[in-house]
Formats: sequence, C-alpha cells, structure tokens
Amino acid sequence: MTTFLFRDDAYLRSTQAQVIEVLPDGSIGLDRTVFYATSGGQPGDSGTLTGSDGTRVAIGTALHPGGDKTRIVHVPLEGQPALAVGDTVTAEIDWDRRYRLMRMHTALHLLSVAIPLPVTSGSIGEDKGRLDFDMPESPEEVAAIEAAVNAMVEADHAVTWDWITDAEMLARPDLIKTMKVKPPMGQGRVRLVRIGDVDLQPCGGTHVMRTREIGRLVVGKIEKKGKQNRRINMHFAD
Repeated sequence: MTTFLFRDDAYLRSTQAQVIEVLPDGSIGLDRTVFYATSGGQPGDSGTLTGSDGTRVAIGTALHPGGDKTRIVHVPLEGQPALAVGDTVTAEIDWDRRYRLMRMHTALHLLSVAIPLPVTSGSIGEDKGRLDFDMPESPEEVAAIEAAVNAMVEADHAVTWDWITDAEMLARPDLIKTMKVKPPMGQGRVRLVRIGDVDLQPCGGTHVMRTREIGRLVVGKIEKKGKQNRRINMHFAD
C-alpha cells in the first residue's frame, strides 16, 4: 500500500519516499507519494522522481494499477533511467499544473451547486473543466449560472473535509451527486469535501483551501450529449 499524502495536504509539493515496486512496464510504486492518481475525472499528476545519486526520472502521470485504489504507480515518460526497489527518491509534482487542477476541481463542485441536477460525468483540465448533467433541455439563464458560481468564489468559502466509514456512506445516498462515478469507497472510509455551507459531497480529489483561490470563471459552450444529457463547459477567465 502507498500512503497518499495529498489527501491530508494537497499543497505538499514533494516528499522523500522509497521505491517498493517496479512494474514490467516501468511504472514505479512508492511507499508514500504526493502524486494524485487519475480518478474521478481528475488527471494524474506529472513531475519527477530524483534518486539519492541524482538520477532524475520524469513522470508523465500517476495511476491506480489494475484499479487497485490502495496503490499508486508513477508512469515515466519514454526513455527515462530505471529505478530499483529499495531506492530512496524525492518525489516532486509539477505544482503549477496541479494547482490549476485543484482550482478547477473545486470550481466544478460549485457548478454542481449552481445547477442542482444529477451529474452523469465530468472532466477536470488545467484550463477548463466540464460537467454533464441529467438535463433534457439546455439552461436558458446561462448568465445567472455564471454569476452564481462566481458569487460563491468571491464569498471565499473555506474548503474542508471529514471522513466517514463506507457503511455510513452507503446510508447517505443523498450526498452522492454523480450518477455514474462511484464515491471513493473500498478502503474502509470515504472523504467528504465541504465547501462552506453550500456543498458537501464525497470526493477523493485535490482542492484549494478557499474558494477565492479559484479566480473568476466563465461558463463556456453548452453541448447536447444524448437525449437527457447537457454538457456544461467552464474555464478560467484568465
């Protein structure tokens, strides 16, 4: 198992760690990591692993191998030097990229408040993100949605989290907004992300500490994705 340091401190940029596995494809498992692994619509972190001898391995992404949510492997870019089990490394994420993903992830939680309908899927990017809603018709008041999201940003709500057991999560289906993406269960407990008094939902992703960090947002293209689905795109004003 890997200790996921980003769960308790999404602002931690690096850590010393030990290599505990190297998969046949070259992916590297560590005993602890600051790298978020692709899941829940949020892409895995990129960055570097630097050995005690100075060996530097560029990491393109991080994944849960075989869907095992207790493990994270770091996938090197092509042509990188090899590491071995037992090596001590410094794991460091591309912070600028991670921080933009954190801002957008929190922004999408706010979008789910502004549009209180079931979410069928979502995707988080460095410059824009989107949520698909169970919505038969496109919203008419797009400007009002944008204003509502930005009002929550400017309110500078604190973003905090609590933990509940898997059993407690199963007893609270009202907390789940996503129809197809399951809560991050299977490890005995689930993290609930709370944004002030406006939102509470299960989420394993990384978030900013206060909503004002997000910056001004713009609602972009609205797309029809099937009979009952509308995709709402959102991007940073900057």
